[in-house]
Amino acid sequence: MSFNTALSGIRAANIDLKVTGNNIANAGTTGFKSSRAEFGDVYTSTLLGSTKTAAGSGVNLLATRQQFSQGNLKYTSNSLDLAINGSGFFVVNDQGQQLYTRAGSFGLDKEGNVVSATGANLMGYEANEDGNISGVLSPLKINVNTQTPRATTAVAASY
Repeated sequence: MSFNTALSGIRAANIDLKVTGNNIANAGTTGFKSSRAEFGDVYTSTLLGSTKTAAGSGVNLLATRQQFSQGNLKYTSNSLDLAINGSGFFVVNDQGQQLYTRAGSFGLDKEGNVVSATGANLMGYEANEDGNISGVLSPLKINVNTQTPRATTAVAASY
């Protein structure tokens, strides 16, 4: 019995080290939220169901929970990098699958869609000309064709 109790403690310590190692390995990952392991006692039981005087039988993992506390916000030179201050997620669409992320590193594809580093479209609510917002999520797009390009024909300089 005491051997099994000791083994459960070793297993619990191993799980705790795995969670800590994952947190350290992803510390520099954009939008990463750390996790913590939560443990609970294991109680023995008898055939009669009485556990008033029964000693503990070790420890068990109850849950691995993500910590959603606010991380540090950093300035980047990319004008499409976004951050969420507080709770919430960015909604992205990856080939028809709706996903949620805290990573706000975005750019433009060749069609002007705002996309994540993995190529998923950033989703948002469209607004009409009057500023009224619809209730339908759609890919965010920036019109990159505001002016048609034309070659320079003359340059004037003055001193």
